[in-house]
Amino acid sequence: MRIIRFILKKEFLQIFRNKAMIPLIFFMPLVQLLILSNAATYEIKNIKFSVVDFDQSKFSRELISKFTSTGYFILTENSFSVAEAEEGFKKNTTKLVLNIPEDFEKDYRKNGTAKIHAIINAEDGSAAGIINNYTMNIVQQFAGGVKTEWSGIAALDNSPVININYSNWFNPELDYKTYMVPGILVALVSMIGMFLTGMNIVREKEIGTIEQLNVTPIKKMHFIIGKLLPFWIIGIFELAFGTTLGMLIFNIPMLGSPFLILLVASIYLLVILGMGLFISTFTNTQQQAMFIAWFFLVIFMLMGGIFTPVESMPDWAQKVTFFNPISHFSRTLRMIMLKGSGFYDVLNTIYVLAGYAAVMLTFAIFRYKKVEG
Repeated sequence: MRIIRFILKKEFLQIFRNKAMIPLIFFMPLVQLLILSNAATYEIKNIKFSVVDFDQSKFSRELISKFTSTGYFILTENSFSVAEAEEGFKKNTTKLVLNIPEDFEKDYRKNGTAKIHAIINAEDGSAAGIINNYTMNIVQQFAGGVKTEWSGIAALDNSPVININYSNWFNPELDYKTYMVPGILVALVSMIGMFLTGMNIVREKEIGTIEQLNVTPIKKMHFIIGKLLPFWIIGIFELAFGTTLGMLIFNIPMLGSPFLILLVASIYLLVILGMGLFISTFTNTQQQAMFIAWFFLVIFMLMGGIFTPVESMPDWAQKVTFFNPISHFSRTLRMIMLKGSGFYDVLNTIYVLAGYAAVMLTFAIFRYKKVEG
């Protein structure tokens, strides 16, 4: 323990004397959490749309008002030409063209049905799908309101009415930040852990101190523990700090046990630090270590369910995510924070991460060469 204590003291002094590491450890996660939590969202607001209203009736005006009153749509143009309105797609001044045909109100009063034509810019398929859902919901709400107001139309429809009451569990306000903040915390802790571990050991190679350490009586186990433990502590601190910020600034709930998060995070960080150590064993410069670490992190994050659900991926990709530690940790962190899941609910994940940590640390330790004194 005495040897490990001296190595830890040396490591912390080296970390805090490195002017490049201080911003990387403390300021980068804070800025990224605050920015990404607001920017990384699939909720779309301020959608610019154009209207081609050939009916010019009370119904058509109410329908347009329904769109503008939601807070999601901004009316940019009224036109009497569909082709002219579609020019807005090319100029990027509109995302939706709402074409209301002639006799829209007349048909609705007479038959209880009417048609409108929504033309959506599908350059971004994901955004187009969201705009389409917004449009369908608004039109359905409008139709329901009109049926209630005009009893003559309601009388035409003799089919039974089914009222649906929605109950949104775990995120009642449907706030995307509630879902994203835990995922972003996982991404930040992963980047910090892997980058710092890989760069720290490689830096010893660059400045030549690794050779001095190799010829000392320090055993390989002491060296590995002394190198990994400071960044394990920093990773736990970053996660705790980021979680506290998320709760205070973004009102992220903490329905589960913080101690369970600490347990899972402790094991997960061993996986990430083991990867960083493994990368450092076959790289010679900090630049090489960063490139290789970033290569793996991008794949892990994009396929880890942080930004897109794993369930929406192809079958082969869902099977591959079993070997993705970020996928396991991000899912577990959300389960504990947002659902209040307990120890036995996440026990399988703990087993998987513990196995992953054992494998990565074993590879890294056997790969690392040291002359025993």
